[in-house]
Amino acid sequence: MEKSVLLLIMGLFSVSAFAADKCSYDLLGTDTRDYKNEQGEIVKQIIVPSSCTNFTITLRNVTKMHKNIMGHNVVIAKEKDVKAIAIDGAIAGVKKDYLKPGDTRVLAASKMIGGGDKTSVRFPVAKIKGGGYDFFCSFLGHERKMHGKLIVE
Repeated sequence: MEKSVLLLIMGLFSVSAFAADKCSYDLLGTDTRDYKNEQGEIVKQIIVPSSCTNFTITLRNVTKMHKNIMGHNVVIAKEKDVKAIAIDGAIAGVKKDYLKPGDTRVLAASKMIGGGDKTSVRFPVAKIKGGGYDFFCSFLGHERKMHGKLIVE
């Protein structure tokens, strides 16, 4: 009986930990300018549970290069604004993480990181529930390959 109760309690804690993990996603930034998951598959969409209040994307840059050469970040914005944000970011340069300071089109953005570094971006799910939001890397030219859809379900 004690073992059954203990297993039930442990199971409840496991479910809680798993539920918390559903409100986050881990990405790898590669030297081929792709976002990949831990299994090495290219990521072109992230499912965001509508039950989450906030959602966190954690990015690990698996290259060996400095952020000035092969930096990566994660930017959240409306799909229609990605190209314009990238153009303005190119003008802003690497010192400003390839993002125009104070750009109101950007819902959220992580810092630009180099090889071996890790960063996260957190955003309110309510802001993207209407759809049409993408995640992308604002490093010069990376947005062409390093982008995907955020889908709230």
